[in-house]
Amino acid sequence: MAFFSHPSFDQHEKVLFVNDKESGLKAIIAVHDTTLGPAVGGCRMWPYANEEEALNDVLRLSRGMTYKNALAGLDFGGGKSVIIGDPKHDKSEALFRAFGRAVDALGGRYYSAEDVGINTGDIMMAHQETPYMAGLEGKSGDPSPFTALGTFLGIKAAIKHQRGLDSLEGIRVAVQGLGHVGYYLCEHLHQAGAKLVVCDLNPEQLDRAATQLGAEVVDLDAIYSQDVDVYAPCALGATINDHTLPQLKASIVAGCANNQLAEPRHGQALKERGILYAPDYVINAGGIINVSFERDYDAAASEAKVRKIYDTLLAIFAESDKSGQTTGEVADHMAQAIIEGARK
Repeated sequence: MAFFSHPSFDQHEKVLFVNDKESGLKAIIAVHDTTLGPAVGGCRMWPYANEEEALNDVLRLSRGMTYKNALAGLDFGGGKSVIIGDPKHDKSEALFRAFGRAVDALGGRYYSAEDVGINTGDIMMAHQETPYMAGLEGKSGDPSPFTALGTFLGIKAAIKHQRGLDSLEGIRVAVQGLGHVGYYLCEHLHQAGAKLVVCDLNPEQLDRAATQLGAEVVDLDAIYSQDVDVYAPCALGATINDHTLPQLKASIVAGCANNQLAEPRHGQALKERGILYAPDYVINAGGIINVSFERDYDAAASEAKVRKIYDTLLAIFAESDKSGQTTGEVADHMAQAIIEGARK
């Protein structure tokens, strides 16, 4: 497996491959950049098809965390970790304690937290072996509501920029994925008067959304072609790709998933089709912002900082229109400038 020449390798400072025979843990921890502070980013547990898929995911996710933390104004660098396994069947206390020991071996260079397939209980088990865990029970806790709030505000910013509207009343939003964040997002959208079209693997979540939020339920593959204003990817990444992009009828892509673009060139493809894209690591920063207040937790201060995502996105959209760059390129350059300024 190529590493230093890997297309997703971006001068990462450290990548640790972890194997614990007794617990069955197989994990990768990627520290991308610690210029602004210790690398902070969640742990994802997923049944990856192979090690190459897991490596690509953790490299892309950790780079995204560097830029996310920079644009959110946090004193954090970027890192991420993945555990190869099925979160429905492969979890154990021994596995998470082994993961905690692996994180601890980095001596505070990386702090982990929950992500897809991981909950606060899992993080608390890892926390028994290391202080370098975030999003802890009794402190900042579950970051999902704050990620959802930031994503909701990002959708409002996109509608404001594209259509000059301050209201989401009657706006149709296709939400792909009703996990913790996705469902919280749907609740915000429903309360704001938006009309929901949803898909998910979990039939119970679909029934809940239909009953409580009046959502229209569609098949997984049908979500892309819905006649909606906004497509909100809230599951795994790379759902904007050569196959799905031609199907989109939405004029805005704004969701809470990481790595929404399969490749950077898809950002240009969206722009050429007149589709406004809210860069994923900007719009979904609410969770890590909440975690940043963990030491002396203040929910009101956390929410106030999350609400700044709205203004950050408006600035990115405006610069994209002015410069002709994609919104992703604008966001990248803004983050890089912050990091380079800190180095100097």
